[in-house]
Amino acid sequence: MEKTLTLVLGPTAVGKTDYAIELAKEYGSPVISCDSRQIFREMRIGTAPPSEEQLREVRHYFIFSHSVADHYSAGRYELEAMALLSGLFKEHDRLVMVGGSGLYADAVCYGFDDFPPADQDLRRKLTERAMSEGVGALAEELRELDPESYAAIDLSNRQRVVRALEVTLSTGRKFSSFKTNPQKKRFFNVERKILTMPREELYARIDRRAEKMFEAGLVDEVRSLAAYRDMPALRTVGYSEVFDYLDGNVSLDEAVELVKRNTRRYAKRQITWFNRYL
Repeated sequence: MEKTLTLVLGPTAVGKTDYAIELAKEYGSPVISCDSRQIFREMRIGTAPPSEEQLREVRHYFIFSHSVADHYSAGRYELEAMALLSGLFKEHDRLVMVGGSGLYADAVCYGFDDFPPADQDLRRKLTERAMSEGVGALAEELRELDPESYAAIDLSNRQRVVRALEVTLSTGRKFSSFKTNPQKKRFFNVERKILTMPREELYARIDRRAEKMFEAGLVDEVRSLAAYRDMPALRTVGYSEVFDYLDGNVSLDEAVELVKRNTRRYAKRQITWFNRYL
């Protein structure tokens, strides 16, 4: 019998968790998360993970399984998720995966090229340069060294520009030269279920979720993670804005509104990503 991975995708706050749990019960499957932030055990409020009750309903994987102190990547997720799927498919014909991280979902479905490991010292220096000089300065350097990557990546995405330049400088090879592997073949079929709802309703759910996070103690959670604030995991919506509040750059009310606004923007990007599958 063919094996099938049902991938439940959609923007934040659309109701993926509840839907995936009901589907998992129907299939007799656990739930495998492909969320790039819910994987961290220290981030239990700002990532809107499944509740304790939901976690008890069915077995979950990749929820609170790693530490923010770890340097985690989509490439590492691909390796760990594929190892997990290989074991679970020995006992199940259908499995349920859920998440809002399009990059992690694509890692499972298509695989990544074999990039070299990160040079953390160089990455830190490039990130500092991007913050002081602006990402445009690094993009211009990338244009001179690797015009193919310059033309292909989102130049407004600081993390992507830094990574491309980091690989190019640390290896002496163009970042684009590593992107040569064909799409990897998987031993299972992929069935996608894309959840949507009217934009106004989604935004109202996002706003209420943000308010609940602050009521649940998001500020204290972020304060407890101050030692890790430069880790990629903490440079995310909900945490960046609270760090700005703790630094005295914005008021608490402003931080709440910024989280709402930036989460809406993130949801729009997610919708664009997942619309590729519709």
